[in-house]
Formats: sequence, structure tokens, C-alpha cells
Amino acid sequence: MELTRLIVKGGVISPGELREVVNMAMDQGLDSISFGSRQDIIFPKGFKALDKEKMGKHHFVFPDEKSGNNIVSSYVSTDIFRNTNWLTGNKFLYILEQFKDQPKLKVNINDPKQQLVPLFTGHLNFIASEHEDYWYLYIRLPKWQRMEVYPVLIYSWDIATFYYEIERIVTTEESCGIDIIFSLVTEALDTNNRTIDKPLNVPFYPFPYYEGMNRMGIDQYWLGLYWRNNLYDLDFLKEMCDLCFDCKIGKICITPWKSFIVKGIPKDRKLEWEKFLGKKGINVRHSLLELNWHLPVAMEWALNLKTFLVRTLDQFDISTYGLNFGISEYNRDGHYFTSIVVEKNDLPKDLESIKIRDTYNVLYAKNFDPNTREYIVHSQDIDKLELPTILIELSRKYFEELGNSIPETVEKNQKKEKPQLDIYQCQECLSLYNPEYGDANQNIPKGILFTDLAETYCCSLCEAPKSNFKILETVTA
Repeated sequence: MELTRLIVKGGVISPGELREVVNMAMDQGLDSISFGSRQDIIFPKGFKALDKEKMGKHHFVFPDEKSGNNIVSSYVSTDIFRNTNWLTGNKFLYILEQFKDQPKLKVNINDPKQQLVPLFTGHLNFIASEHEDYWYLYIRLPKWQRMEVYPVLIYSWDIATFYYEIERIVTTEESCGIDIIFSLVTEALDTNNRTIDKPLNVPFYPFPYYEGMNRMGIDQYWLGLYWRNNLYDLDFLKEMCDLCFDCKIGKICITPWKSFIVKGIPKDRKLEWEKFLGKKGINVRHSLLELNWHLPVAMEWALNLKTFLVRTLDQFDISTYGLNFGISEYNRDGHYFTSIVVEKNDLPKDLESIKIRDTYNVLYAKNFDPNTREYIVHSQDIDKLELPTILIELSRKYFEELGNSIPETVEKNQKKEKPQLDIYQCQECLSLYNPEYGDANQNIPKGILFTDLAETYCCSLCEAPKSNFKILETVTA
């Protein structure tokens, strides 16, 4: 189904820009908009083409247009989830600003230490390295069978230049592999590359909770909002933009999970935001069971299937902490980015006129980690009523195997020493954080080191910030 999209570069939009978009939609008699998996804005059917003057700087892609791909970025995760130390929100904004023309290929620009934004769903995937301002580049062009690693690390301020040169090569050369691309780019550009001294290591962390009002540093909060039907009320969005202006909040961030995040709510305005949400009847803090799903936009069958599965799993008290699910039409060329995928099979052409029940396939990512980019088919041609049992089985398998797998990028000859675990103590109330137990109050599972906690972590007892914790003792796991 072709819908009108609005490109939102990197998933970052100002309250002023969002309000303009809301007004355009209202002028056409619409009452809601949706968000897409590439952090773009989707308009329902019936959104009519606008003249250039009305569109202003906004980049719309209408159903009959093939041009335009949104740049996906993990800017949304900065300051609220764990991140690579040198990679700040401002760095993301500077890099995004270098993209002056709309990319024809899908570009992802991501921090590998966050889990919210998928790393490998683009044609060109720039992934931050441990070296300040240098990035890995993973390429999988439309007709390629597999992902290839570009032979050198790329400098932050060369990312856009690299992209446009590769786009030019792809559109002029009939067929080209990674070696040809590397040779032609090296010949054409004078850039500040760096040798790859070790392979990319993407650590596996449980999927984060990205909803509700959450502490951000000492005197700010961030708010994640999610509508289960992905139809965001325009009146609500308009008032929210006004509240952002009033609180001097400059950015609204769209996630790939059909939700959005507002960062930097001042501590003394928190109550005002909570009253606003209450007045509008906005429900926050959906259960993890309902929250961590990725569905195609405007497909009623997918929403109905999700509702059925969530209700059924809820009756069995199934834990899905750290897992996420996708519902999709059959698509072997697709790039999934959830732990578990439910695929609807295509009906054979000669049976389309006969009313027969849909069947589904269930796949899961290797080690339940979507960043492995390797999916295992668990079940095929399953009836809808059998799906909950299979998802329960996979959930149990996930928790049985949790912590057993070692990332492939870790050297296999690593010494099998017992790790040393630091126990940290809050200097305000003397509460302990022991990685052996995690922090159940904040949904942090056992095994997560204190240093790997988000900078927004605070004491569960007195809410003192992470910086107030000091090492108490070191124990052997």
C-alpha cells in the first residue's frame, strides 16, 4: 500500500517543523498521522499533493514517486541509553547537516552500543568505532546477496562525501562489488581514513524500555510516547509542540518502533507534562509484552494479529523482557530487525478467490540478536491459533540461552578467566548495585555491569544520579 511519506532526516524534527506538518494535515481534514520504520512521518490515504510554496523546506514523497529515502540515526538514543563515549547528540546533528541532497539509497548512522535503532537495515550502514570520530561502513546494495565491510574506517566529517560518491558510482556503474567501490572512491576522494585494527564488536543487551517519563541526568526528564494503533492525534501533537516551545525543547525524536521521544523536559515542568498527558487521556507505561512489536504501517490484519497474540500471551503471564517481535508479509529480501518474526504467507494466485485461512512462518534471529543478521526458520505454514504456543516456546528458549552465547567478533582464543565484578554503592543512601543481581526495580537483568548502565541510571531507593555511586568492592563472578 503506497502512502505519502515525509522525510525526517535522522528521525530528528523541531517542534516548529512538526507543528507546520500537523497544520498541513489538518488543512486537508485529517485527524491523525503515523510514524514509519525509517523514522519518517506517514500520512493516511487521501493526503493530496501540495504545491512547492506550501511544502516549504519539507521533503514529501508521494505514492507515485520513487525518489527519497530517509536517513536513520540513533540520535534518539543519545543521553538516555548507553552509548559510545565520544558520540554525542551534537555530533549526530553535524553529520546529518552534511547531507544536503536527499539520498537515493537507505543510509543508517548508528551507535553500536544502543539497541533501540537497528544497525544494518540500510544499504549503507555507518557504525561508530571505539576510535573517536571514526566509523565502520557496512554495505549491502539492492542486488547484493550479502553485507560487505568497507576496508577502512571513515572519518565523521567525510561520511556525507563518501555517501554521495558511492551513490554516484552505483548509478553510473552497471555492476560493482566492494573492491570496485573501494578502488573508485579512493581514486576520487582525498579523505581522512583510518586502518581497521579490530573487527566491529556489537555487544548484546536486552532491548530497552522506551516509554513513559524517565529521569535524564539530575534535573531533566525524557518522555517516550506510543500509540498502539500508530495513529497520532493531530490536536494532541499541536498542543504538545506548544508545550515544547514553552519548555525551550528544540528537538523531537522519532523511533523506528512507531513511537517518539521528547528529551530535556525540565524537572520543574514534569508535573505540567503529566497533567497535560492526563488531561488528554494518554496512557503511558504499556507492558513490555505490548510495546516491543514492529508492524507494517496501515495494515489492519497485522494490528489485529498483534492484538490477538498480546492478549493470549498475557493470559499465560509470559515474560518477553529483552525480546522484540515483528509481523510482516512474506519477504525473503527484507531486512528484519526484531528477535522474532511472524511472516504471513502469500496465497497462491489460483487460490486467492477461495476463502482459506492464512498461514504463517515463525523465524528467530541467531542468539535472538537481530544484529547477527542471521535468521533461523523455526516453524512454517502455521495456523494463527498455533502462534501463541510457538512464541511461548521461543520465549523460554531465549531465557534458557541468555548469557550462554559469545559474540562471534570476540576472539575465540580468549582466556576463560572468571570475570571480576565491581559492586558499586550509592553515596547518598548506601544502596548497592551488584551486577550479579541487576536491578529488578528498573528492569535491569542480572549480568549487566554498572559501567554499562545508561548515564540516566539513578539509585532505585533515593534517585541519586549514577555519578553518586562509588566502587565498594570487587568480587569474582
